[in-house]
Amino acid sequence: MAKNFWQKLELKLKGNPGIGTIEVILILVVLIALVLVFKSQIMGLVDTIFGHINSSIEEVY
Repeated sequence: MAKNFWQKLELKLKGNPGIGTIEVILILVVLIALVLVFKSQIMGLVDTIFGHINSSIEEVY
């Protein structure tokens, strides 16, 4: 699935001559800013998911 996403993204970037380096950099900056703003929520979500995975593993073994 991830490979398919990257292939589609590459086709869009190559197929659209109007998108340039500045646009890609701005998108990355916005994504990084969002990660920094929501860092605690993201970490909490990841901790919860791994907690569920670990408890499920303990039930199996």
